[in-house]
Amino acid sequence: MALFTWHFARRTGRWRGHAAMLKDLSFSAIVAGFVSVLVGFTSSVAIVFQAAQNLHASPEQAASWIWAIGIGMGVPTILFSLATKKPILIAWSTPGAVVIGAAAAAGHLTMPQAIGCFLFSAVLITIAGFSGGFEKVMNRLPLPLASALLAGVLSKFALDAFTAIPRDPWLVLPMVAAYVAGRRFWPRANVPLILLLGIGIVAARGQFHVEKVPWEFTMPVWTSPEFSGAALIGVGIPLFIVTMASQNLPGIAAIRVGGYEAPVSKIIGWTGVTTFLLAPFGAFGINLAAITAAFVVGPEAHPDPRRRYWAPVSAGVFYLLIGIFGATVAGLFAAFPREFVLAIGGLALLATIGNALASALGGERFREASIMTFFVTLSGITLLGIGSAFWGIVAGGIVAALMKRK
Repeated sequence: MALFTWHFARRTGRWRGHAAMLKDLSFSAIVAGFVSVLVGFTSSVAIVFQAAQNLHASPEQAASWIWAIGIGMGVPTILFSLATKKPILIAWSTPGAVVIGAAAAAGHLTMPQAIGCFLFSAVLITIAGFSGGFEKVMNRLPLPLASALLAGVLSKFALDAFTAIPRDPWLVLPMVAAYVAGRRFWPRANVPLILLLGIGIVAARGQFHVEKVPWEFTMPVWTSPEFSGAALIGVGIPLFIVTMASQNLPGIAAIRVGGYEAPVSKIIGWTGVTTFLLAPFGAFGINLAAITAAFVVGPEAHPDPRRRYWAPVSAGVFYLLIGIFGATVAGLFAAFPREFVLAIGGLALLATIGNALASALGGERFREASIMTFFVTLSGITLLGIGSAFWGIVAGGIVAALMKRK
């Protein structure tokens, strides 16, 4: 009887815990998750398809890539966020797709060799994660520099939102006006208001062509790897470096600037394992979200930081739908005008950018280093195949060291 009572109490406690977690779910979190997927997918899916085409992938193989990265992002995002009750968003390596596409376009890479590079990079990421070495480096990064890094990464999206005004003022200007009004009168429903208004304008003008969207399931396609020493050195190692420097580094910064501490070493290690398992189906790089993480760690997801973990969980569900209905979802996202995507993405990030800049420039000690980090990151430069996020931290670190010596 005592044993039965213990089991019943244990199960009852779990049910109560699950019920409490469901109470944390909010409409704003669902919208934040959707916006993060919308912006992340539409802003870089063309790069992924281009990389697959450069490798002479068949339509089935290209769809399998979307299946692999959709599943690879969705499952870890949901599991990590629910397990930690913190907003942990997983994404694909956009700069990694650029590295692959460039190597394939130059004729230095075949599809089997690319799969071998995916596996090799995944092993390196797994080691860097579980060993704790990468987190030790990040722990030495001052918060103002991390904030400046985040602001520099995100500011380009805000600029894109406003540069879209001349191309479609009757769409973007009402969304800007809705943002200002929402911040004044409905701060909790600001992003949903902008999203619904934009969709309404697009639909009223007949610009959402849903009839052209294919409706079908996506089937995974296995590709056997081929390991070439030249490919592993020339593509596999750069793929690892840009994923860690351009994705995981700003991804950790986004989590910490949002005020959260998470077991990032384990998370990065498991993203490497996930990439390794799905690499034969086209998963070239699964990692922490960098830019889109800002949508789920800020107040737009929910005013209460303890309830924001439902935003990435919602994003994870959308990721899974992308994987299962790869071709269909790609068509749906492509059905939105580009100006709509730029506007919703940029406006939704303004509050997060403001908070990051306030943290970066609030104190005098790291102000010069933070300014350097911000502008180098914002420049978008690429040196040695590594993106500006890495070089922004390098430049800021050098300035911080010189100012400290002075």
